[in-house]
Amino acid sequence: MPRRLATLLASGALALLATLAIASPAAAVTPEQRLSVLSSWTQTSATSYNSWSSARLNRAAWADYAFNWSTDYCSSSPDNPLGFTFNLSCYRHDFGYRNYKAVGQFPANKSRVDSAFYADLKRVCATYNVVVRPACYSLAWTYYQAVDIFGTVAAVQQADIDRAARMKADAERRAARS
Repeated sequence: MPRRLATLLASGALALLATLAIASPAAAVTPEQRLSVLSSWTQTSATSYNSWSSARLNRAAWADYAFNWSTDYCSSSPDNPLGFTFNLSCYRHDFGYRNYKAVGQFPANKSRVDSAFYADLKRVCATYNVVVRPACYSLAWTYYQAVDIFGTVAAVQQADIDRAARMKADAERRAARS
């Protein structure tokens, strides 16, 4: 376990160094530079997510890139359904959609941004107790399908959340009886 933590920390440190290396351009940011950074922040890897998250917390360093950091999180679907913290995954998804649309590159990148969203959601689910994790994964899949098909998590229905709530409650009951 300590080795895994060290690897994770080293990966995060490398991502931060790479981010800082391109965060201070000497001249005006070119469209190619903007697309390069945008691409690096919208990949499916945890490193990509961590780089984006670091930049989100230090937006001033990225002002020259004129990124759109606005978000409505998970649109009209719950940001944290059944207590699962999906809000930052939705935020990064909004970031990808809004910024690729702004540079006219959305259709070519939508699928990858949606896949990164699903990877983010699954990483969130992996942090939960094994008993409730299947309910989280079910919701993650539902949120992913909504953006893949409709382009928004607003398409998630209450029935989907209710189904996952029943899964979670049943799993917790089974675990309590064990």
